[in-house]
Order: sequence, then C-alpha cells, then structure tokens
Amino acid sequence: MADEEGVLTDLDNSGAGAGDGKPNGADTQPAIGLITQYVKDLSVENPNAPDVYQWTDAPQIDVQFNIAAESMSSDVHEVTLKMTLTASAQNGKAYIVDLAYGGLVGMRNVPEEQAHAFLYAEAPRLLFPFARRVVADAVRDAGFPPLMLDPIDFNGLYVQRLQARRTEEAQGGDPIAPVTGNS
Repeated sequence: MADEEGVLTDLDNSGAGAGDGKPNGADTQPAIGLITQYVKDLSVENPNAPDVYQWTDAPQIDVQFNIAAESMSSDVHEVTLKMTLTASAQNGKAYIVDLAYGGLVGMRNVPEEQAHAFLYAEAPRLLFPFARRVVADAVRDAGFPPLMLDPIDFNGLYVQRLQARRTEEAQGGDPIAPVTGNS
C-alpha cells in the first residue's frame, strides 16, 4: 500500500500474497472469536433457610470447577465452565450454587495445539468474569452477601494438567484427544 503523509492512497489488496499460490480471497489466516456466552444451567440451594440467617459463624467456602469443550461443527466449539460453590458453617450448609456457564467459540485455520490451549485455558479466562458475576448475583439473591470469587490462573492450571496428561500418556494412558480436525 502506498502511504502519503498518513493517508492511505492504495486500497487494492490483490497484490497481498501474490505468488503464494493461493487464490485471491482465500481464507487461510488463523482466526478465533467468542461468538456468544450464556448461562447453561444454574441452581441455587438454600437448604437451611430461614434458620441460616440467624447463624453467627462465617461459612467456609469450597469452590470446585471443571472445564469442558465440545465441537459443535468444524469451526464452532462450546466451552463450558462448570462451578460448584458450597458454603458450610458449623450448623450445616448455608448455600450451594451450581453453575454451568457456556460460550461458543469460532475457530478457523488454528493448529491443534493452539486450539486446545485456547479452548481449555484462554476461553475459560474470558468467560470467568461473567460467570463470577452470575455467582455473586445468585448468592446475593439467596439472601447472603455477594460472593466475589478470586481470579483463577487458567493458563497455569492448563499447563499443569497438560503435563500430568503427558505423563499419563507416556505411561501407556489414553492420548489427549484432538479438539479440531487440524491435528
């Protein structure tokens, strides 16, 4: 492109990639995008209401989460961040929140290793702040102070889990299944 004093004067992209053997307009660049996100399933239990509101001891919060990814088509995957939060006090359970928060991710021309890392580390990182808000609102709506979850290092957890899976694989376990057809 020609550039004269910061003004583009040549917008003809036909020369881009000339001689690379690809037809004009071929979509060969990697592309990833979050298409939409949504609450897939939400359950809030307040098993000891109304007695729980008289308890004076602070509850202990147990947070469990899991990440699932499923192919919807060759270019679209659903990533689901599943979270279970249990608040327990000396007198029993204060509340239980189960959330499955999903997102559709579009992916094209992405190598398998990068697609796997995106689906199991980066996509959950993008979804987490929204899932965190849903949890805080659900806890508040159950009559308790909103619960603001601490950030989670999904990339660190991904690397840790991947290393464990590679060790299992080396010891004769099942290989890590590909997430795209680009393996």
